Amino acid sequence: MHDTSVLIEARVRRFIKERLLPNVYLDRVPLTLASWDVPGEPVPFADAVGQVFEPFVVGMRWGRPWGTTWLRVTGTVPEAPGAELLFDLGFNAAEPGFQAEGTVYRLDGTIVKAVEPRNAHVPLDAAPGESFELYLEAAANPDVADGFRDFLPTPLGELETAGTDPLYTFACADIAVRDIVVWELLQDARVLVQLMAELPTGSPRRAEILRALERMVDAADPDDVSGSAADARAELVGVLSSPASASAHRVHAVGHAHIDSAWLWPVRETQRKIARTFSNVLSLQRETDFVFAASSAQQYAWLKRYQPELFSRVREAVASGRFVPTGGMWVESDTNLPGGEALARQFVRGKRFFIEEFGVEPLDVWLPDSFGYSAALPQIARAAGSRWMLTQKMSWNETNTMPHHTFFWEGIDGSRIFTHFPPVDTYSAQLTAAELARAERQYAEKGMANTSLVPFGYGDGGGGPNREMLAAATRLRDLEGSPTVTLSSPAEFFTAAEAEYPNPPVWSGEMYLEFHRGTYTSQARTKRGNRRSEHALREAELWATAAALRGGTYPYDELDGIWETVLLQQFHDILPGTSIGWVHREAERRYAEVLAATERIIATALEKVVGQGETALIVNAGPYAQDGASAMGIAAAERREAKPATVVRRDGGFELSNEHLTVYIDGEGLLGSLIVRATGRDAIAPGEKGNLLQLHRDTPTQWDAWDIDEHYRRHVIDLTDVVSIEHSAHPTAAVVCVVRGRGATRITQTLTLAADAQALDIETTVDWHERQKLLKLTFPLDVHADHSSSEIQFGHVRRPTHANTSWDMARFETVAHRWVHVGESGFGVAIANDATYGHDITRAPRAGGGTMTNVRLSLVRAAMYPDPDADQGEHTFRVSIRPDSSIADAVHEGYRLNLPTRTLVGADGFAPLVSVSSDAVVVEAVKLAEDRSGDVIVRLYEAHGGRASAKLSTSFEFDRVCETDLLEREVDAVALDGDDLTLRPFQLVTLRFAAPRLVG
Repeated sequence: MHDTSVLIEARVRRFIKERLLPNVYLDRVPLTLASWDVPGEPVPFADAVGQVFEPFVVGMRWGRPWGTTWLRVTGTVPEAPGAELLFDLGFNAAEPGFQAEGTVYRLDGTIVKAVEPRNAHVPLDAAPGESFELYLEAAANPDVADGFRDFLPTPLGELETAGTDPLYTFACADIAVRDIVVWELLQDARVLVQLMAELPTGSPRRAEILRALERMVDAADPDDVSGSAADARAELVGVLSSPASASAHRVHAVGHAHIDSAWLWPVRETQRKIARTFSNVLSLQRETDFVFAASSAQQYAWLKRYQPELFSRVREAVASGRFVPTGGMWVESDTNLPGGEALARQFVRGKRFFIEEFGVEPLDVWLPDSFGYSAALPQIARAAGSRWMLTQKMSWNETNTMPHHTFFWEGIDGSRIFTHFPPVDTYSAQLTAAELARAERQYAEKGMANTSLVPFGYGDGGGGPNREMLAAATRLRDLEGSPTVTLSSPAEFFTAAEAEYPNPPVWSGEMYLEFHRGTYTSQARTKRGNRRSEHALREAELWATAAALRGGTYPYDELDGIWETVLLQQFHDILPGTSIGWVHREAERRYAEVLAATERIIATALEKVVGQGETALIVNAGPYAQDGASAMGIAAAERREAKPATVVRRDGGFELSNEHLTVYIDGEGLLGSLIVRATGRDAIAPGEKGNLLQLHRDTPTQWDAWDIDEHYRRHVIDLTDVVSIEHSAHPTAAVVCVVRGRGATRITQTLTLAADAQALDIETTVDWHERQKLLKLTFPLDVHADHSSSEIQFGHVRRPTHANTSWDMARFETVAHRWVHVGESGFGVAIANDATYGHDITRAPRAGGGTMTNVRLSLVRAAMYPDPDADQGEHTFRVSIRPDSSIADAVHEGYRLNLPTRTLVGADGFAPLVSVSSDAVVVEAVKLAEDRSGDVIVRLYEAHGGRASAKLSTSFEFDRVCETDLLEREVDAVALDGDDLTLRPFQLVTLRFAAPRLVG
């Protein structure tokens, strides 16, 4: 009876499992161990080695959650060549990077390499017969994700609640000799078995591989695998030598390790994960020639600070071209939530570090894992000198498939960047045949181009590439039935891709991720900290610049440090609110430190600017005049003559009125009408109520903190019960306070119509104690709008309010920065906010016919994973609603809410350092140059979405002004001609004023 294909395959797989794997290592000898448990947070090597170590043996339990155990490892090198150490810290079925990890040190404190589940060997420096002593720093990181099987609340995300019971059983610490021939045979067999599984049943190539594998098993002696391995390998030479077809897909394989700067572990653990992964890479590069690409200047900076010797080795590898800094950003940030200047500083700070430390400037943007991509990013990246972009996350779309893998991405100003979206659909590939087949199958550019990039290596502390992956790459370099594999670098790939596809298709506008929509709202305190920090830094730099021009000292180092904190916390698992509680509590503490530091800088600078005196002054850091002070100026406070707003009781509620608006708040605290007095037009749709708080069930199908699923809309409670509603006395404004309660949750709203105001301000304070709920603030507007406009970095985007297509339907929760605007011809409504990002804006039927536009702001959530206490406690949100408004008015409102004026006492006012004559041109930043030359840097942009002309003036003299890129390097002038500025829609411009000095 003849073997069938199925039986042959089963025989081959059993041979691999039972004969090859157990015979890779010979003569295993246990090592001698002793241990010391760190009582608190991790300690440096120098502190650990001086402790008293106790006897420790394999099989012992170790490692309280987030604890560290140091092991002293001693033994003697066997006489046979190929000896190495093997460790198993008690690894479980979870992915590498989500459980225990270790770092091995020499006696001099230098790192050898790391120990992870699929990279557990350690080379030996000692000669045969010599004894050795090493130290293993073992981190008992808990598997907070539970192998990504469930998304259940866990106490493991906070040190205080994680417990103290040991998590792991130490399973192995041996010295052994690797049988190189058996190991190579194992790699041959693995590649061929994987490839065979991807080939069509019945194909000649599949049958050829199967028969060769059968001959391999026949040639191997099960009683002497080592002695027969060479003969078994010989049976595979033919099928491994058959070249790929000329039309095979071409893969550029780039070594990589995506390391989240914080996520299911705190920042301090990321600092150790980087050392482990980078040391693994350097160790592997001693054996195999490949390029490793690593992003995030912050991570290199941590390595420099905490592991300087390892950093010096990385610097040498960068110089040789084998270790490639990529991305050019401080961290792989979120791109939806950071403000424009902050997103620009990601590149400024990141590229500065790479240029200063390594003499290299990454030309790519490397953001494989961020949760969607702002339409402002192409311009920002190009302004930073970048040419290319890589993203992977769009493969996670729930509804629609991106139509391209290589394309030009066009931003809101028309800037384009050459972009690649790897069809392999992962940024942590292992170079399996299944992955390569997927890349070839899904590649969308067939017939026009044929090249894609595959980032390979375990991420998040899993160790990066390992020697098994490199062995696969070698075998797949040119193999029939598979795409070809070239070990490459990002620059090599992008250069080849551009040459192959010089006129790719264009994707215009945002790349909206149809997934993870909850990231616009989760962890509201983290988001508020970011928003406040961004605006505080604007003020600090502006007034510090003014002070420096008056002879003060510009706090370069302190501002750099503050920016680094803010930029770090814009990482794509911190600012979006998707990390463990430990990470977010630390973020909140650090934001408090940022705000305290910026307040000190502002106070010191303003004291220098205004001098000593008794004049009451208004300080305005915003780009528009307000409260009697000019844009970015300081003026004497003047008595305002505006007629006070009034409040009268009416129909069980209150009517608020000033010269511009009449507002009716009913007995339930809802906005019954918002009438423009000049026209009588009511912004609130007939029969509807604004300022309505709506509570939704929020139980995502998969990723709690990440997702808001569409089915949330089917479960809603209108919060209309009132504990109290009353008029609050105010000398000039009309103020009504509404208190609501729901169980332990209490909501207080203060509605204010200021004298001469054209907008109603609403402050909502929520003492939040709900679980798995979503709170939205709703405004049903009597506006027939087919689109909404939402502020993003340096401009705004328009999105449909209908759901005509599957793309429109999937965009049911969207992001906006300081404002949204909806309008019809001749009438619009702007709704601004001071700390909210998530919105949904839709058309709905209106009582009496026609449609209205519902604008809803997502205020706060209550996800249970990964932080079971997410968002519990008090939050405050400020919103303004301005009827009869334009886009220009919306921009004004956004800055008014986020950059309120200050009052202080001093000698005199201060003329703005920089002024522009057009409201459409917004000055976003004024600072001193990064090179510490004292030059003044001014960043501005066109905000309304049209062509803008403006006169530029300064209150200081200078020798020369030029246009620069974001890194403040001179470029050809396109916007500035003398003191005339001409900007295209949403254009971003950076100006450099050389040798500035105040007049007089």
